[in-house]
Amino acid sequence: MARKRNSRMTFFFAILTLVAFVAFAPAFAPLPSLSSSSSTSHLHKPVVNDRKFEISNDMFWKDGHPFQIIGGDLHYFRILPEYWEDRLLRAKALGLNTIQIYVPWNLHQPKPEELVFEGIADIESFLKLCQQLGFLVMLRPGPYICGEWDFGGFPAWLLAIEPALKLRSSDPAFLHLVDRWWGILLPKIAPLLYNNGGPITMVQIENEYGSYGDDRNYLHHLVSLARGHLGDDVILYTTDGGSRETLEKGTIRGASVFSAVDFTTGDDPWPIFALQKEFNAPGRSPPLSAEFYTGWLTHWGEKIAATDADFTAAALETILSKNGSAVLYMAHGGTNFGFLNGANTGADESDYKPDLTSYDYDAPIKESGDVDNSKFEALRRVIKQYSRASLPSIPSNNEKTGYGRIKVQKTASLFDVLDIICDPIDVVESENPISMESVGQMFGFLLYVSEYQAKKNRTILSIQKVHDRAQVFVSCPSNDRGRRSTYIGTIERWSNRELGLPNIECVSNISLYILVENMGRVNYGPYTYDRKGILSAVILDGSVLQRWKMFSIPFHNLNKLQKVNPILQVADSRATKTSTRKNLKDHSKILSNGPAFYEGRFSIDTINQVKDTFISFSGWGKGVAFVNEFNIGRFWPSVGPQCNLYVPAPVLRCGENVVVILEVDTPSPELVVSSVDHPDFTCGSKTHQL
Repeated sequence: MARKRNSRMTFFFAILTLVAFVAFAPAFAPLPSLSSSSSTSHLHKPVVNDRKFEISNDMFWKDGHPFQIIGGDLHYFRILPEYWEDRLLRAKALGLNTIQIYVPWNLHQPKPEELVFEGIADIESFLKLCQQLGFLVMLRPGPYICGEWDFGGFPAWLLAIEPALKLRSSDPAFLHLVDRWWGILLPKIAPLLYNNGGPITMVQIENEYGSYGDDRNYLHHLVSLARGHLGDDVILYTTDGGSRETLEKGTIRGASVFSAVDFTTGDDPWPIFALQKEFNAPGRSPPLSAEFYTGWLTHWGEKIAATDADFTAAALETILSKNGSAVLYMAHGGTNFGFLNGANTGADESDYKPDLTSYDYDAPIKESGDVDNSKFEALRRVIKQYSRASLPSIPSNNEKTGYGRIKVQKTASLFDVLDIICDPIDVVESENPISMESVGQMFGFLLYVSEYQAKKNRTILSIQKVHDRAQVFVSCPSNDRGRRSTYIGTIERWSNRELGLPNIECVSNISLYILVENMGRVNYGPYTYDRKGILSAVILDGSVLQRWKMFSIPFHNLNKLQKVNPILQVADSRATKTSTRKNLKDHSKILSNGPAFYEGRFSIDTINQVKDTFISFSGWGKGVAFVNEFNIGRFWPSVGPQCNLYVPAPVLRCGENVVVILEVDTPSPELVVSSVDHPDFTCGSKTHQL
């Protein structure tokens, strides 16, 4: 989905409090009702034996019969595989007949030489499960997906390639990589196309391209590539905002690609569907809202997004009652596990807004799968009127529990364990700081180390461009009392400031340590090319500080800490690698405070007591947490609004469970976290707004 609609949300939220919804007059006469067989008998196409999904007479047709898409987005990569069936059954009970999914390139190809299609990335199993449960599928394979997902689904290693790629364009270097990726992905899904016996009825080309660019050659290249792998029978489609400008730039005229639209919930859909018709071939424009917003995203520092259930349901009925089709975005949001949340920007790239770990989205199926809520009930009530099949009974909520207070203890400073978690081969030396991607550290944290000569006067440190949050420490290696580092302050992308370094008496040079956190790459808009780390010179009293060492700290993707190798072919030409562990140990002896690991344990006595839970970080500062080596995401309760992180039951086990916390700011004085049975989005204060 796209950030652009946020500019129209002021009007949207202003009318949420209306008691009743006023329907707008349609721009053109409604199509015949699909809710009764008598009213559609005259529309039946000639009986065909072939399994086929197609567009004709401004309608969708499935096996020769009119078909109204009542769908919803539900992303396999935001749900543990053990819960895929559970969430799909809840979508079935909502009344959906179609599931729309993105395919994030970065999940499946985290390194140029590595492909992942197992576990949470087993897209083929997910698609087959959709079919087993009776769903059709609308597939959105990108290569760009947006979706509040890191870098809009692009692999971060694209940012390490020099010269810089021109993303989402006909740049030959970029297209070569897209060709290679789709050459892997599309043959996997071709057997699952509807005409081949599978569930996939439609495949999207790019995603809301009209809100970004107007490179027609790029779009046509994707169409040719898709046709080459998938054949001519599958419906290819584009999705763009419901304005003439976005449709002009993002659609592909003619009969070969269907143009769908999206727009703010509450807008009169029918004039937009009339506009949609102009961008489709005659008779090939069934009205389709490919993203009907059930809620909205939330950034850190904002109040949790919430939309009125009755208002949302009434807006959906305005579409369905006149035989329009709609896909709920989201039907179920899920969770941005690990480091793969996205971010948005405002007026410029420093106006940075990272997304929460939770992707609940105020969707009818909540983050933990709950359906006992007014929005699910209101939407189901509307959908039931227009569904041609009877709806299954509503499942009960999954049981959740709290395992109580979990006492934790500090196990090590982050810097104490550098020699354990960092491989010397991953330490890069360079005259100037280089980006995380060029070092080979795609997610999490990178430590930049340099030194400067002690001065009698206060020293001013400035970094013009840091993405996203840099914590600064200094120490005097030659001073016995200064074996531990001193925290100086934090430089943030959204509030860049100078820091004064203290006057330290030191016979040796003073060591400077800058720990930079990647808080999620921008996934939408003109600043999507979002490299991380220190991206400019570091200035001390007007002079450029040189001779840097960069230590990769290998937190990677969704689970356990693991080594991430540099992308050697794109490393800085001046960079050299250290060859011994001595360098790491020398630094870790000095940096023994600051960001630290904390560990706690709790027991579950019997298998039937293993339930979903939430870990509350009330009183803690900022960091990331692991349960049984699974990265459950980022916490930042001082900024909020998210206080608790969702822990699905499949992460837990009967017996001992281990919680590991990396706290980068200030731990709770009590050194306690709590396992509770509910989400909480009430944290934060106005003094901590981003």
